[in-house]
Amino acid sequence: MKHLKEEKTFVLIKPDGVQKGLIGEIIKRFEQRDLKIVALEMFQPTSKQIDKHYPKDDVWITRLGEKSLSTYKKYGLDSESILGTDDAFKIGKMVRDWIVDYMSSAPLVRIVVQGLHAVDMVRKIAGSTLPFQADMGTIRGDFSNDSPALANSEKRAVMNLIHASETSEEAKHEITHWFGDFKAHDYRRFGVD
Repeated sequence: MKHLKEEKTFVLIKPDGVQKGLIGEIIKRFEQRDLKIVALEMFQPTSKQIDKHYPKDDVWITRLGEKSLSTYKKYGLDSESILGTDDAFKIGKMVRDWIVDYMSSAPLVRIVVQGLHAVDMVRKIAGSTLPFQADMGTIRGDFSNDSPALANSEKRAVMNLIHASETSEEAKHEITHWFGDFKAHDYRRFGVD
């Protein structure tokens, strides 16, 4: 069994995080919570790499559309007049395409973060994936304000600064996808390890 402090998760700093100059701030937030950066690289992704990163299954795509529809409903907006449909799957496909375009529009920073409950801790530090719902004190709550309603009306992805793996299985898959067969840097953190 691996030591609990060896759990790893995957983070991508998205184009808006890079363009707002938040790379250092985002990394600082993880390190302040006793998490360790064990791999790090800035790179320009291709559309093909981004396309492989995001799921293509109908359930995931429909869920994307349903998130958009729930925001539309909450704010009394008509998805049919804005997007030409109220079908969750069709909206999800549009949103997925916008995400691929957005994520390949500028450099990203890929990071492997290690530490106690790394997957859950990183997601807690990141805040809600919908920035307008993210609590103050989280990365998204402090540095972003966007919503599916605005993003969809502008025919673009929601800008929410970072991607963070949802589960350990997803983290393993994403680390392999983005870093290949890498060896994490092993070092001690003073007062932490």
